Amino acid sequence: SQCNVEGPYIAMTFDDGPHKEQTPRLLDMLKQRKLKATFFVCGNCVAEYPQIAKRIVEEGHEIASHSWSHPNLIPMSESAVRDQLERTHAIVKQATGVEMKMFRPPYGNFTQRQKNWAFATYGYRTILWDVDTLDWQHRNPARTESIALAQTRPGSIVLQHDIHKTTVDAMPATLDGLVAKGFKFVTVSELVAMDKPVAPKPKATPSPDGGKAPGTPAPGEKSEPGQK
Repeated sequence: SQCNVEGPYIAMTFDDGPHKEQTPRLLDMLKQRKLKATFFVCGNCVAEYPQIAKRIVEEGHEIASHSWSHPNLIPMSESAVRDQLERTHAIVKQATGVEMKMFRPPYGNFTQRQKNWAFATYGYRTILWDVDTLDWQHRNPARTESIALAQTRPGSIVLQHDIHKTTVDAMPATLDGLVAKGFKFVTVSELVAMDKPVAPKPKATPSPDGGKAPGTPAPGEKSEPGQK
């Protein structure tokens, strides 16, 4: 859902497209600013607008899977989930030549077992988000911009949807505002490649008077679960 990175790097992500009108508008905005994004596409939309999917890739953005028709995958059978992913993988490869490596489940709903299966079968990393602009819900460009600018941090994965005109209307001010704050835009794959393990907190040292460090069991004591 987010990465631990050195530097002001973020990933802007757009779900549910491509849309025949809004995605090209967004691509124009990104191209003008020389910014990169990641598009989690639905297979049925790629089937309808393969040229837009091809443009996404040709202009240096990342294309990734968001299932075929955006169902809730958790209650579905393995064969039904496989159909959703395989059809999307095939149509994106046909349209763009790309073998996708990232997957975002619709609604973020995916069990750990399903995540493991998707990784073993397709090499998919399951990608969620830490900044949700709720653009699909309120359809308010100013609010989309406000949430993105207030909540984005280095390593953030920002969620939006390029099927809504109000979302794309919000992007000039949102993108320019994030650039003004010093953020650098990368794809999700690039952000994940930068991810570093969070350093463990330093262990407490014994006090000078010989007392035991806080949280350290005395000889003969057992540490409580969760203590290190």
